[in-house]
Amino acid sequence: MRVLSLGSGIQSSTLAHMAAHGEIEGPAPDFALLAEMEELEATERQTDFLSSGNVLPFPIDRTGNGRLLSEDLRARAQGTGRGVSIPFFTERGQARRQCTREFKVQPIEKRLRHLLGFKPRQRIPPKSAEVWIGFSTDEVIRAGPAYSPWVVHRFPLLELGMSVHDCIAWLERHGYPVPQRSKCVFCPFRTNAEWRWMKANEPESWSRAVAVDKDVRSHGHLRVPGFLHPSLKPLDEVDLSTPEQRGQGSLLEVCEAGCGL
Repeated sequence: MRVLSLGSGIQSSTLAHMAAHGEIEGPAPDFALLAEMEELEATERQTDFLSSGNVLPFPIDRTGNGRLLSEDLRARAQGTGRGVSIPFFTERGQARRQCTREFKVQPIEKRLRHLLGFKPRQRIPPKSAEVWIGFSTDEVIRAGPAYSPWVVHRFPLLELGMSVHDCIAWLERHGYPVPQRSKCVFCPFRTNAEWRWMKANEPESWSRAVAVDKDVRSHGHLRVPGFLHPSLKPLDEVDLSTPEQRGQGSLLEVCEAGCGL
């Protein structure tokens, strides 16, 4: 079984389109598998576009954890449940990241197990599923083996030496929309530029992120307060303006092009 792990962001969308164009060596994926999370509205629209007729020659299968990550975070903060940790910024550094494993990797492997016809805990022969992942050269450090021995990871964009900028250029060259980067609306791994975009273009998503940021600190069950922004300030109080807007000039602007993300 050959599967494309889809997030509907820049890299995985490019990988899906390239597979549809026959630009990836070997047979095309049997289907794409998407773990639904609390994404931007723009990301959901991109998924709808990819799912529409005549865009991809293979279907998109959607799965999920069955819980909302935002509710898990609230339970963890209130001390009413184990919950799950996301990499909040704290005065002691960043918290552990458990969200990817529990809300993306595990649901995808559970769905793959079902599609392969195996029951929970039933042994699956090694290398039964090949999963394509859209890591580009900007995030090569994330390209590692699968958790389960019956899953083999393949990284076609790395095979082609493609960066996120190469992906954007490919999409534009072929007339496809360039999506936002795929991540939960309250993911701490956002640049100021991405937070500004969300605040300006998706006020409802911005409100959800602000609510999660506040909710986690509104209870006394965390050892140290966590923040979505590295400034260790409440999200709705962070100065997200550009250096130019603050009159400092563009030479002081930190690159926010998403390199390494």
